[in-house]
Amino acid sequence: MKALVTGATGMLGSHVVERLLAEGTEVRALVREPSRATWLARQDVELARGDLMDPMSLRASARGCDEVYHAAAVIGAGDGWETFRRGNVDGTRALVEAAGEAGARMVHVSSTAVFGRHRFFPHPTDETVPLPELPEEDAYGRSKQEAERVVLEAHARGTIHAVVVRPPVMYGLRDRQFIPRLASVLSRGVLPLPAAGRARMTLVHGDAVARGMILAARSPGAGGRVYHLTDDFPVTVREMAEWAAEGLGTPVRLIPVPGPVARVGFGLLQGGLVLAGRGELARHAPGMLSMLTRDNPFSSARARAELGWAPQLHPRDGLPEAVAEWRARPGRARQGDA
Repeated sequence: MKALVTGATGMLGSHVVERLLAEGTEVRALVREPSRATWLARQDVELARGDLMDPMSLRASARGCDEVYHAAAVIGAGDGWETFRRGNVDGTRALVEAAGEAGARMVHVSSTAVFGRHRFFPHPTDETVPLPELPEEDAYGRSKQEAERVVLEAHARGTIHAVVVRPPVMYGLRDRQFIPRLASVLSRGVLPLPAAGRARMTLVHGDAVARGMILAARSPGAGGRVYHLTDDFPVTVREMAEWAAEGLGTPVRLIPVPGPVARVGFGLLQGGLVLAGRGELARHAPGMLSMLTRDNPFSSARARAELGWAPQLHPRDGLPEAVAEWRARPGRARQGDA
């Protein structure tokens, strides 16, 4: 069996590669610049030069593959709709066509960002909750919604056998997003904890998501379905900070902050970012506060029941490991040398 992985030089894609290799699957990785993918080459991965904006390279890369794992995406807060549309919608559409032509099953990585800020309900949000209409400024969330529709409509037409998975914030080895930001904050030695850090985090390890993706690709009844891979193990904000600090090797003072004070603080932060010309980051301040003060709003019951999803690495071990790996990186700016 052979699998094509997009986004293989990223944190999630690298975990997918590791998991596939461990299970004896041949892996081909779509990369824009092979010279920057030496980590993959050392793992005995076949490198296919190409780009999501180049349909011919996608068809060549998918040819001969039985599975396609689409972990590549345009992320970030500062890009406009056209950038997200090209990368996340048009790129996904081109990959769907390539995978369909190859007769490969496809797993598309979406995101809980498809719910925007409309995800806190009396009960945890599951896959039956309709997607809301997102505001124009939420270009990333809108692009992930549209990409999901592309994938699911293609499956409904019979063009391809496809599955969609939605992870939340992820962490793990070779993380270039969450762990570097968290570790940088903890390095200051003091961390305010809104609501005393009692809220349960919406956080999942990249290896757990990779396991869920492979299960989804190989479960006959998963085609056309959406799965939340969102709560591998429960972890509070305080536990996250304490366990991450262990990997940092530096004492961190955790200071409980009442909810009203935290709201005022984040309001000031939002205003300061606007004044500093960082309006794109300011828009994320309310969502960040919600993440730190509201319990995990998602349910992964469907994945556990239908896929047999059973994550193995507890954040008590995974967080210190991920932070220690970040700490040991040369320059701390790259994903290893991938």
